[in-house]
Amino acid sequence: MKKYQVLRISSQIDSTSGILYEINPDGTKKFLCYTLEDEKRDTKVMHETRIPAGTYKLSLRKEGGFHGRYLKKYGPSFHHGMIHVNEVPGFKFILWHTGNTDEHTSGCLIVGQSQKSNLVDPNGFVSASVSAYKSIYPKIAEAILREGAEVTYVDYDTEAHCSPDCKPKKAPLLKRWAL
Repeated sequence: MKKYQVLRISSQIDSTSGILYEINPDGTKKFLCYTLEDEKRDTKVMHETRIPAGTYKLSLRKEGGFHGRYLKKYGPSFHHGMIHVNEVPGFKFILWHTGNTDEHTSGCLIVGQSQKSNLVDPNGFVSASVSAYKSIYPKIAEAILREGAEVTYVDYDTEAHCSPDCKPKKAPLLKRWAL
C-alpha cells in the first residue's frame, strides 16, 4: 500500500497550512506540494473545519460535481476520479483538489506549488494549484488503482508545540525592521 502524509505546520484562526509528502518504503519522505485546509476546531462547523488527525484510506470518487468538472477540464485520459479521503468521522466527501484560499476547502485539501504564510494572511494561500494538482494526481491515482493508498494527517502544528488545550490565535501583525 502506498502511503502519504499531510503534515500540518501552522494552524491559525481561519486556515491550516501544511505539506504533502509521499512516504517511501524505507520511511523517508518525498516532498510533493504545499497544502491548505480549514482551521482546527474542537466542534465541527460545516465548511469551516479541517478533518481530524488520523490515517485514512484513499480512493477515486467517480460521482459528484467535482468529478464532472475535472473530467471535463482534464479529460478521461488524465482524470480517473477525485482523490477521496474515506471514512472520516463526522465528514463526507473529503477530496483533494485545486483552489487558493480556505474559502475553497469546505474541509477538503487544497494543493499548491507555493504557499503564503497564514501568519501573514489568516485565510492562507497556495498558488500554482493546478500545476501542483497535475504534478501529484497521476502518481497518486495510479497508486490507488494499482496497490491501494492511505494518508496520515499529522497535527504537528498543535501536538508538538502546544499544550492539549492550546487554540490558534489571530495572526500577529508583522513589523518592518529597519537596518
